[in-house]
Amino acid sequence: MGLKIYLDGKLVNEDEARISVFDHGLLYGDGVFEGIRAYNGRVFKLDEHLHRLYDSARAIMLKIPLDKKETKKAVLMTLRANGLSNAYIRLVVTRGKGDLGLDPKKCPKPTVFIITHKITLYPRELYYKGMEVITVPTIRNLVSAIDPQIKSLNYLNNILAKIEANLAGMQEAIMLNKDGYVVECTGDNIFIVRDGVLFTPPTWLGVLSGITRNTVLELAIKLKIKTKEEVFTRYALYTADECFLTGTAAEIIPVVKIDDRVIGEGMPGKITLRLMKEFRVLTKKEGIPI
Repeated sequence: MGLKIYLDGKLVNEDEARISVFDHGLLYGDGVFEGIRAYNGRVFKLDEHLHRLYDSARAIMLKIPLDKKETKKAVLMTLRANGLSNAYIRLVVTRGKGDLGLDPKKCPKPTVFIITHKITLYPRELYYKGMEVITVPTIRNLVSAIDPQIKSLNYLNNILAKIEANLAGMQEAIMLNKDGYVVECTGDNIFIVRDGVLFTPPTWLGVLSGITRNTVLELAIKLKIKTKEEVFTRYALYTADECFLTGTAAEIIPVVKIDDRVIGEGMPGKITLRLMKEFRVLTKKEGIPI
């Protein structure tokens, strides 16, 4: 028996979960989404994810046909229907069915669907050994064009950078903005440590306000680790003592080499490991019960 998918107010079997070929989410990437995690029977940071979803929708003038309370119930219902206590949740809202033109006014009803499943983004050993990444030529979308803070279905910018990473035999790539400043990876936020201080690029530079990113900043304050949201270049990456990536699917993963430069001692650093430990503790006790 396959998965149960939430689709426009109903739970349907996986093979019956269909949307129109005229849906503008498919035709033009016109829509928004969230990736959410459930740990040990609790949905982690669900309110924060929903807040970002509705902000993204508002930014593109997309009216979600459910309020936040109803959407929360739909997420929990889908998890229960699939008997999942540890899961990855993909919550998607598209502009809906329209015609072959661009005009969103031709899409009278948005489409909402929720998929709950499992996800493995990186091999487990990389969380102990650290991973190698590269910077790539594809720059991050301009804030004045498509603001990366909008978590939209149009991910081609990220995919092009991911292709460049794949061609180099890497699993992840660091993206710069038009001025050469480090912004984020294809699917993760980035942090570096220098002289005991934790740095990450500011969101105004063209960075998604990641839920895990914000959680790490909160944990750092709790652990009395000094933090700075600061603009920096690749030079800061190459000379960092530590580096790690964060994301809902990735969680916290150490980076030990960038563009063939060894970072620090070439192994996960003390601050990185400390934050990883605290994050795991947090996911075991915090969240909305399924």
